Amino acid sequence: MAQAIAGADVVMVVTPSTAHRSLARLMAPALADGQIVVLNPGRTGGALEFRKEIAEAGCAARPVVAEAQTFVYASRAVSRFEGHIFKIKNGVALAALPSHWTPEVLDVLDLAYPQFKAGDSVLVTSLENIGAVFHPALTILNAGWIEETHGDFEYYLQGITPSIALILQRIDDERLAVARALGVRSMSAREWLYLSYDAPGADLYEAIHNTEAYRGIKAPPSIAHRYIFEDVPMSLVPIASLGKQLGVDVSTTDMIIELGSILHGVDYRAEGRTVERLGLAGLSVKEILRLVVGAD
Repeated sequence: MAQAIAGADVVMVVTPSTAHRSLARLMAPALADGQIVVLNPGRTGGALEFRKEIAEAGCAARPVVAEAQTFVYASRAVSRFEGHIFKIKNGVALAALPSHWTPEVLDVLDLAYPQFKAGDSVLVTSLENIGAVFHPALTILNAGWIEETHGDFEYYLQGITPSIALILQRIDDERLAVARALGVRSMSAREWLYLSYDAPGADLYEAIHNTEAYRGIKAPPSIAHRYIFEDVPMSLVPIASLGKQLGVDVSTTDMIIELGSILHGVDYRAEGRTVERLGLAGLSVKEILRLVVGAD
């Protein structure tokens, strides 16, 4: 790891978020002052967890940790050696921890990735993790079809029916309620589709079906997929954990966490990013905002 990141201005971490914890421990002794680490994407709480992990691993340097709201590409792996990019998103929010470092990070990243735009804070980029809304519930609710066809159907355009869209909307509503409880503005999934892909719609179902970038994207070949084993512990668990600390109803999100845990035989609440793992347990809203916006 030391050899890999030595002298790098930017360390771009493009892995499933389940790897962030172990990568932080590996990088901790090798990071340098001012080195920028970007989690692309961070999912929910990525930068908070990463910074807590490198501190606990004894990192003596002061790197800048940032996270993207989502992956900059709408893409899928074609094989172990190549990927297919369906579309580059119009814009992706990015925030540093704390957020007063965000302009400096964007100045550097703009040379290669002008798509990155300033997010207000890592709370915003984390809670605008739209994968939390789309991936786990959609995969779980289509488990029978996935197992029968090995994913031979259009994941978004056939997998999301009006009824399933209602459940996705409820998960989105709970995510937005957690954001409001923290005092941050978070866009809805429908707004995100319009801004990212120019996809209009009177409701979530219509907006998804107007998203041309989703055309041709097949469902996962099995339910043993990162849409559950990554997005449940690293996306839904932190939203639910924050919601419970803040007194927000997250019952639908909790239901999907429970179903994912049953399907995989794993306690994803125990493995996931809880408020304890993010360093937010017991903090007031004011203390959380001070941590992500201005504390160092």
